[in-house]
Amino acid sequence: MGTVVLKLPKDKQEVVISDFQASRITSPPYARFAARTKTCVVTIYNSGKVMFQGSEAEAISARYGAPFLKKAPSTASGMLPRDFSTWSVIGSDEVGKGDFFGPLVVVAAYVDAQQIELVQELGVRDSKNVSDIEIRKIARDLHAVIPYEFRILHNPDYNRMQRTMTQGKMTALLHNSALGGLLEKLEVTPKAILIDQFAEKATYYKHLSGEANQVKENVYFSTKAEGLHVAVAAASILARAIFLKEMDVLSQQAGTEIPKGAGAKVDQVAASLLLKHGPDQLKNWTKFHFANTKKATQLAEKRNRPSS
Repeated sequence: MGTVVLKLPKDKQEVVISDFQASRITSPPYARFAARTKTCVVTIYNSGKVMFQGSEAEAISARYGAPFLKKAPSTASGMLPRDFSTWSVIGSDEVGKGDFFGPLVVVAAYVDAQQIELVQELGVRDSKNVSDIEIRKIARDLHAVIPYEFRILHNPDYNRMQRTMTQGKMTALLHNSALGGLLEKLEVTPKAILIDQFAEKATYYKHLSGEANQVKENVYFSTKAEGLHVAVAAASILARAIFLKEMDVLSQQAGTEIPKGAGAKVDQVAASLLLKHGPDQLKNWTKFHFANTKKATQLAEKRNRPSS
């Protein structure tokens, strides 16, 4: 089934509505018009985009204008297809790799082609441009709309595994596990999988060597993948919401608000927790191999030093 998306002004939308009025069907809640013929389904979304789906999608859409397509970006697997952003795709992304406190979280999320507009209407976009408050709200909406699978690697397990493997390998294992779990859950086969690239394709699969169930079919890798398909943006928002919830739990345990990242504020809080709870407890809350551990230890020792 072909899919074509046009961005049409109001007057052209009215022409489409007039042409398909006889075939009108009930519109989805996020669209202003929908129609179904024997060869094409037409949906006009509130955003102004018009989607044509069916065996004659290209021929029918050509009457109204040129396809609304993003420029195909380079990826580790070559070029993404020109209409990739309109496909039914699983997106996969991770959160927490650069945070001293808190776990490593990976989410794989599936967005069907017919849900793309709805997911965008919910406010899904690059999570770097979304506040924590909004992240939590959008994630609640996404939870009710799209299927997803997540994996959390808590710090005690992270620190144990870090003795024998790199962070990159841990991340690859989590991605593969989340993708495999979601594929088992879905009743449909996605057209593609897009992983927000944290390692070269060859390196990623080298990390998975020895794994019995490797997800390999129709897998693409790209940096800045959140801007290439809304499924990756959705996965990123869900992953960040899960990470924030875990940080809430950690803050409650520690009795103080735990900061994100790995900057100077993190060192100060880590030093206070080290003095209050000791190194073993700090290890349970952090990625202990980070340079922050040494900095926090030095700060703690300085605070403990008797003044002359």
